[in-house]
Amino acid sequence: MSRRAQPAPGPARSTRTALLATALCLGLAACGADRGDEAASVGEPGETAHAAPSAPPSAGVEGGDSARAAIGAGATSQAADGVEPAAGRAVTDVPEQPLGPPVDDLMARAQAIFKPIPDRAPDPEGNPVTPAKVDLGRQLWFDGRLSSSGVISCNSCHNIGMGGVDGVPTSIGHGFQKGPRNAPTVFNSVFNVAQFWDGRAADLMEQAKGPIEAAVEMNARPEEVVATLSSMPGYVEQFERAFPGEAEPLSYDNIARAIEAFEVTLVTPNAPFDDYLRGDGEALDEKERRGLAAFMDRGCIACHSGVNLGGTAYFPFGLVSRPGADLLPEGDKGRFEVTRTATDEYVFRAAPLRNVALTAPYFHTGQVWSLHEAVEVMGTAQLGTELTAGEVDDIVAFLGTLTGDQPRMEYPVLPLRGVDTPPPSGY
Repeated sequence: MSRRAQPAPGPARSTRTALLATALCLGLAACGADRGDEAASVGEPGETAHAAPSAPPSAGVEGGDSARAAIGAGATSQAADGVEPAAGRAVTDVPEQPLGPPVDDLMARAQAIFKPIPDRAPDPEGNPVTPAKVDLGRQLWFDGRLSSSGVISCNSCHNIGMGGVDGVPTSIGHGFQKGPRNAPTVFNSVFNVAQFWDGRAADLMEQAKGPIEAAVEMNARPEEVVATLSSMPGYVEQFERAFPGEAEPLSYDNIARAIEAFEVTLVTPNAPFDDYLRGDGEALDEKERRGLAAFMDRGCIACHSGVNLGGTAYFPFGLVSRPGADLLPEGDKGRFEVTRTATDEYVFRAAPLRNVALTAPYFHTGQVWSLHEAVEVMGTAQLGTELTAGEVDDIVAFLGTLTGDQPRMEYPVLPLRGVDTPPPSGY
């Protein structure tokens, strides 16, 4: 089927539903239909309808009041413009940062909706980030011996030198198997409310365990990983330094905690847009400012706001016009696989847009290589409309200003095998 959006079936696609699509921008720069005074009729009470794009989001919540219903175990509640994510230890409440006085109304509006990336992310609850823990996590990140084959590492799918992704539609895992979805960037993932496209991991610690155990990824059993690392004196010493005073420093949970601590450091501050938010009116050129204005006025901020410009709620893909099967395969029902709730079919977490210019290909299927095309797809799939070529160009230019300082690090020297280190079990 074509990538062009096809009309969604069913009689429920009413005019009201089409209007609500302005708040449903999944994935990339999916944009709403808000245009100044036309936006006043969009949305229901309590939603982020963006009748006034200059209004700040609700206090303490990135992206406003959209989707405030609670999620219980195995079930979700859905608001008109999103689904409330499951609770976890995610760091979504970023401390306030000093912002310079706005130079104009556009900057004032942006400062009310977005936040700069901080130089350092807050520590996850229950896992203080220490230098010893980060050093250990960095070694584990690059160590293929966490996999049964001995060659697949975290960095295989989330390459630190490539925007935190692997640059292919779906990752290649154990036995050259292709994964089911595109690998999201690990950069700034600490600010996401949950991990993976369907939010099945509540935080980075839980996420760190998933790929290790997945048969299509690293294909390892927790006890095997612990036994392998425990046989290496270098790792034993490092776990004792990173988790002092614990009866069992080298445990599977502490492996995940160390990886989480390292991931917390993978933030990308000082993007041109961050400089703009801090009051530098020259940080964006005229085209980029037009793109920012379109991004806000068209309603993209319904899903893409706050510090990470997304990653804080779930939305249906293809609300108005269902994309072709290459972008929305029938067999992948998104969050439904986690909650088994009918309203979660084809619902995915809105992708954070930080560094989006570096993370092609796009969408959970990884089938779109052009950021221009991705923006166009969102216009038709979510809104049932086509953005003008000028709007697309301007929005893409703005998205380019979200690329921040990339993490730079020296590849670590990994601990040597011990005399009792088992050979790879899945080689």
